[in-house]
Amino acid sequence: MRTLNDITPPSRRKEAESSAISRKPLDLSAPRLPKFPYATLLAILFVIAASVGALFYFSSAKVDITPNTVSAAVQSSFTADKSSGTLPYEIITAQKIASQSVKGSGTKVVTSAASGTLTIYNTQTKAQKLIANTRFATQTGLIFRIRSAVTVPGGSAAKPGSISAKVYADQPGSPYNIAPTSFTLPGLAGTPQTSQVYARSSAAMTGGASGTVPVVDTALEKETRDALMKALGADLLASIKEQVPSGYILVGGTSATAFDDLASEPSGTTGMVDVKEQGTITAVIFPNAALAGAIGASLSGLGYQGEPLTLAPESDLTLAAQGTLEPDAATFSFTLSGTASLVYTVDPTRIAAAVAGKTRSAAEVALTNYPEVKRAIIILRPLWRQAFPQDPASITIAVVNP
Repeated sequence: MRTLNDITPPSRRKEAESSAISRKPLDLSAPRLPKFPYATLLAILFVIAASVGALFYFSSAKVDITPNTVSAAVQSSFTADKSSGTLPYEIITAQKIASQSVKGSGTKVVTSAASGTLTIYNTQTKAQKLIANTRFATQTGLIFRIRSAVTVPGGSAAKPGSISAKVYADQPGSPYNIAPTSFTLPGLAGTPQTSQVYARSSAAMTGGASGTVPVVDTALEKETRDALMKALGADLLASIKEQVPSGYILVGGTSATAFDDLASEPSGTTGMVDVKEQGTITAVIFPNAALAGAIGASLSGLGYQGEPLTLAPESDLTLAAQGTLEPDAATFSFTLSGTASLVYTVDPTRIAAAVAGKTRSAAEVALTNYPEVKRAIIILRPLWRQAFPQDPASITIAVVNP
């Protein structure tokens, strides 16, 4: 049975429903609308900007050049000028003494004067004549003399005239066996020539002896000296190679070795004698680029136009002097035979100027006209860059070993 309370008017029923809805608790688990990802967008934009900036910062225009190399057979004659001209040459020397103790066979009395070679210099513009027996004095007062007259060419303070001469000690004895030193000319004292004419030795004076000296059996001495000369030969060759200045080259056959028998001396061991041998090596050296250029000009099939060249270490050349090399000669004539490995010298400034402002394809074509270029690798960054800068200083040229 229904009562009046069970019947609710429609108007009251709507109010009750509204009140029920308002009392319903909030559902916090309901999904929300997403926010715009500003932070992510900013991070992406930063990465893009940094990448583009890095591309421009590390942008480059570079050319890696492999020099052209030519191997050619050589059989030609040349003439070089002392320290000047298109093909200059220099003379270098090295000296060493080797000794070995052997059993003595007696003694003998000797009297001998030391001797050696010195170079006489003249800074006057006119030549200076020196008569036979002209004296040369060391700072300690030891006197040496020339036995033949010489004439020292004129020169200047910057480039003195010079001539080599052999001198002999004024007195016998071992005190005159002196190391390389400088000399004055007592005969010119008090004249303007005192400071204009002087001399220096580049090797020790040897052979001075006086009194009783030990004797070695002839056969044993020869055997010992032969062994010493063989050992000295290898040592001297290694020593002369160490003296070759940077940029110069020592060609096979340019060196000559001379040996001098030094007086035997008593050893520190009783009954033993020190046999001594002195070796002196003289060699002719050339500026590498000058000799390579002379060789290039002598090869008719090369089409050489005077481009800078160098001789590679693998070149196999032998030099034969035409006549005796005189230390004071103005010229040196020789022949070269063998195989020359000629490497063209790359001038980075010249290559940079050749490609400046050009597109990649235009630069490739331009470099084909340069005989020194065997291969060129062009590197342009960023990737979309298609031309070199107008300023050659902004272009890097790297030379790769052939």
